[in-house]
Amino acid sequence: MKAIVFTEYGSPDVLHLKDVPKPSPKEDEILVRVYATPVNYGDLTARRFAHLSSSEFNMPALLFLPARMTFGWNRPKTNILGSELAGKVEAVGSRVTKFKPGDAVFAYVGMKMGANAEYICLPENGSVALKPANMSYDEAATLPYGAIMAVSLLQKARLQPGQKILINGASGGIGGMAVQLAKQYGAEVTGVCGTPRLDYVKSLGADKVIDYTKQDFTRNGETYDVILDVLGRTSFARCKNSLTPDGALLFASFKGRALFDMLRTLLFSRKKVICALADEKVDSLLLVKELVEAGKVKALVDKRFPLEQTAAAHRYVETGHKKGNVVITLNHAAPHQG
Repeated sequence: MKAIVFTEYGSPDVLHLKDVPKPSPKEDEILVRVYATPVNYGDLTARRFAHLSSSEFNMPALLFLPARMTFGWNRPKTNILGSELAGKVEAVGSRVTKFKPGDAVFAYVGMKMGANAEYICLPENGSVALKPANMSYDEAATLPYGAIMAVSLLQKARLQPGQKILINGASGGIGGMAVQLAKQYGAEVTGVCGTPRLDYVKSLGADKVIDYTKQDFTRNGETYDVILDVLGRTSFARCKNSLTPDGALLFASFKGRALFDMLRTLLFSRKKVICALADEKVDSLLLVKELVEAGKVKALVDKRFPLEQTAAAHRYVETGHKKGNVVITLNHAAPHQG
């Protein structure tokens, strides 16, 4: 089968189309023919991990060295990127009962990656579910990671109808899904993003949009019940005056300082810091599937690239100009197939 392989860290030029062995499903696995897979922040990070500084690493510094060893110190141990996908089940293992050949599915495979290929094997009980019936493969492929993270994070924040939430990083996979879910919860949503993506975030349903290149949300005099910082770009010291008396600053990515602030606010403050790791549960996919089929959640694709142009897709994402999702489509599926 064809796959995009990289054997060294670096620029998009390290990505190459190669023939690799087609996998066979174990007794508790399904073999999925991949129709679409997005390029996300995790792909860019993994591709250049050896060149990533600890300051660019969006987790506590103590985890930097273990992460480097897990990914591979000088050369990547995982050679095929892609953590999200949509496709069709081609074969199932002998003990599989939830899926059958021909089922259209979408899935999140996490740090194991491997979706930048024509086929991938997934555990039946992993983060995989039937694809929303009213969404194309390339649209559905963009949902899993954002769904898993945003559902889990907003549940931890205990967002209530009528509350105000600000989402810092509202144009990415997690932020975009959080905007739509928060609206479904009945919250008033303010999204923060860069100039090129203002209209995109508005189209997701945000009540207000702030261009971070022109305005600092911590200085606008507004207060919020929840501030969700997707990439850990702010701090409690900066945000505390922007929180209501019982407000919470919720980090999807965080460093040691945020963990310290979480402990300190837990003990001494009504305002809280929450550093949350998402629970990778299939229930999150099922919830978002239901919302998509009810017309309450959507996915917007900015550009599509064929598998052999994956390096070009990475370059485009790294320009910072994307307005929506960038998806790699495989030639055995029409880009808009449902």
